[in-house]
Amino acid sequence: MDWLTFIIVGLIAGWLAGIITRARGLGCLMDIVVGVIGAIIGGYLFSLIDVAPQSFLGRVATATVGAVLLLLLLNAIAGKPSGRR
Repeated sequence: MDWLTFIIVGLIAGWLAGIITRARGLGCLMDIVVGVIGAIIGGYLFSLIDVAPQSFLGRVATATVGAVLLLLLLNAIAGKPSGRR
């Protein structure tokens, strides 16, 4: 995957993960960072079960899963509740 595609996947995955975990207000740059790190996490986890995304949407889904896990972990460490109250 080239760098531009990796950044676009990261942006989309970070944005989706922010919506799913309700971690609003991250901003475009942080969405990319969370999405790229999520892509690494998701790619590693999916490789453990021998699943490799073949399409753009598959890569976005993999990165989104990793980004959601990353945000949930960061929220747990920071002591922030996930979801609205």
